Amino acid sequence: MTSDIRTFESLGLSQGLLRALAASGYTQPTPIQEQAIPLILAGHDVLGAAQTGTGKTAAFGLPLLQRLGKETPARGPRKPRALVLVPTRELAVQVAESIKEYGHHMKLNVTTIFGGAGMQPQIDNLRRGVDILVACPGRLLDHMQSGHAKLDAVEMLILDEADRMLDMGFLPSIKRVLARVPKERQTLLFSATFEARIKALALEFMRDPRQVEVAAQNTIADTIVHRAHPVDSAAKRDLLVDILSKRHTEQVLIFGKTKHGCNRLAEQLEKSGLPSVAIHGNKSQAQRQKALDAFKSGRARILVATDVAARGLDIPNLPLVINHDLPMVAEDYVHRIGRTGRAGATGEALSLVSPEEGALLRDIQKMLKAEIEMVVVPGFEPSRPIRLDAPRPPNGGRGGRPAGDQRPARPSAHRGHGKAQPRSAQPHAGPQVPGSRGRGPGAGRRDTRA
Repeated sequence: MTSDIRTFESLGLSQGLLRALAASGYTQPTPIQEQAIPLILAGHDVLGAAQTGTGKTAAFGLPLLQRLGKETPARGPRKPRALVLVPTRELAVQVAESIKEYGHHMKLNVTTIFGGAGMQPQIDNLRRGVDILVACPGRLLDHMQSGHAKLDAVEMLILDEADRMLDMGFLPSIKRVLARVPKERQTLLFSATFEARIKALALEFMRDPRQVEVAAQNTIADTIVHRAHPVDSAAKRDLLVDILSKRHTEQVLIFGKTKHGCNRLAEQLEKSGLPSVAIHGNKSQAQRQKALDAFKSGRARILVATDVAARGLDIPNLPLVINHDLPMVAEDYVHRIGRTGRAGATGEALSLVSPEEGALLRDIQKMLKAEIEMVVVPGFEPSRPIRLDAPRPPNGGRGGRPAGDQRPARPSAHRGHGKAQPRSAQPHAGPQVPGSRGRGPGAGRRDTRA
């Protein structure tokens, strides 16, 4: 019933946060948000089981902003008041961008720290002052050891994708970080499952945590046709022009990996006679809306977007989604293709796959529990075959140090934070909202989320 549908306003969020959510097109919270936000606002430690696609970033990001925003930030350099630990740099960037978007009307500084990037720019950001620090454990320890990252003012500690961090061997690093943050703090832990090792970790450093859990919602419509075209990276744009010029006249949503790449691709398609617009994190809300209006009205046939910028899009009856670049995280594939094949309509998910992306394609097929048909386009044959058995580059093939500085740190003594048995919270009996991957509030809601 309509009366059972909750809104973000009903969860007790501030007007500034509500304005930011409305501007991004979010209206209805997901189940994990309904359960977690009131508990976090009340000051409880929370142990949450939520898979990718359930909107967990907003579940902790919104109340985090509200709690920190109650006090006016001090002038000049300041120490982090909130620390979000994540396993990879990709997730660090995504979480930070989401928090910045939600906190658009707040004067809180958000900074990221991860491996594979220069130390000095991160040091400069820390010196200028930080309110919310999103960090990968390995690089954070580097800054702690050099004295640039001081955690003695942390009021809220969040471990996102804790199970993944344990899989990557970060437990010693996590314990070293925990030993440096105040014992009197609010702690939030999110994991895909409540397996024994996660509960054991929670018992070590959480105080009387409330437990919330939602079912996975990464479902894929069976009316979507999945297809992949093997092609060298350098020939992807030409193949894309060939496909769009010969095969399709409908509107198309194309996903790229980077802001600059999406902008450049849209410009190149426009020069090829294919009216295109791009949306990405460097564009203002007004610029995004202008591009989206052009796409919805038909003035632009093609919309090129990054995963983060595509959050909040509501595009009905979209027949085709193209992955110009495969997503770094397999669950993002579900989110992307969820824009097509909706309400029983047929849709097509087309991916351009380079030899370097073989392992990413394997991850997607493993998640789908099905093979994706590979179709070679004459004239665009790749220079070498796509190997699904190739090892997955830890940094996505970009070179440099592994994503998220994926190396366990040396063990050290850990000072506990109190032990307690997790206590379940009664879930709200609101409607389950179908959806896929989500890094924003609207995850699982009309496919208008990240």
